[in-house]
Amino acid sequence: MAERERSIHEMLKDAPSLNDSCGPVHTGTEGGSMVIGSASSHSIAGGAGIMGVGGGPFIPPNSLPLRNHSAPTTPMSPISPSPSGNGILSPTDSGSLIRTSASKIDSIKNWSISTYKCTRQIMLEKLGKSQRTVDSELEAQIEQLRETQRKYLSILRLTRAFSSHFQHVVVTQHALADSFADLAQKNPELQKEFTCNSETQRNLTKNGELLLNALNFFISSVNTLCNKTIDDTLLTIRQYETARIEFDAYRMDLENAKPELTPSAAALEDTQRSYAQHKDQYEKLRSDVAIKMQFLDENRIKVMHKQLILLHNAIAAYFSGNAMALESTLKQFNIKLKSPNTSSGSWLEQ
Repeated sequence: MAERERSIHEMLKDAPSLNDSCGPVHTGTEGGSMVIGSASSHSIAGGAGIMGVGGGPFIPPNSLPLRNHSAPTTPMSPISPSPSGNGILSPTDSGSLIRTSASKIDSIKNWSISTYKCTRQIMLEKLGKSQRTVDSELEAQIEQLRETQRKYLSILRLTRAFSSHFQHVVVTQHALADSFADLAQKNPELQKEFTCNSETQRNLTKNGELLLNALNFFISSVNTLCNKTIDDTLLTIRQYETARIEFDAYRMDLENAKPELTPSAAALEDTQRSYAQHKDQYEKLRSDVAIKMQFLDENRIKVMHKQLILLHNAIAAYFSGNAMALESTLKQFNIKLKSPNTSSGSWLEQ
């Protein structure tokens, strides 16, 4: 037992130190195989050293092989693929990109020049240093249209207020009719009087709801006329006024372009071409405005004639207590007799 322990200790003494290493791990690059031994290692199997490839002495690598199996095997190109497929823009693609950029730059340049000229023209007109093109007849019609819209909007606002107040009256009459009916059931000695007042308030509520339908129809029609039909014509008028300013700006440029001050004939020709183009646009929009205002005037007269007759007949029939005339007026104008306080029946009743 003692001899066996001595042999173990002797073997441990003869073994190499664990701190001895001639090939430490520095990096994870690929290259050689794993270190099995070194030139200074003890021989194995009778002192025979490990031989390298080709019969020469084995040289240990300085790193361990580390392969990232999840990484892609093909290199990634930082350039996005082009239509040609090689990651480089072809001459055709480069030409189209240049043309697109040039067209955007030209549009911005033209917009900047036009904006500058129009702003300058507006300032000169306000200062009285430039003459503006005036169409007295058309501008008088435009001003009259704007004044008409303001007055119609005032009528629309007042009619809405009247409808809102009158709706509160109808709701109050309906609640009052219910209270009279309830008191008629609870007071037998005054049942006749309460019932009479309840029926009167119910009739007033019914006729008031019919008048509310007529008022809502009037409000809807006038609102469409003011905020849609007239606004559409005013939009064309604003385009016409913008075209007039542009036309005057380019007309002033042409008047100020003296032959002795013009650097070249091409610049003068370009000024004349711009002037002719804006003149055509101005005349076209002026014609459009005149036609639209003519049709608008005819449509306005027809709509307001119908709506004013409706409003007059409905209000006169209601306040005179003529329920039959009120109902016939609503039927004449194809207005649905829909009560705001009545609810539709259940699906079982239908």
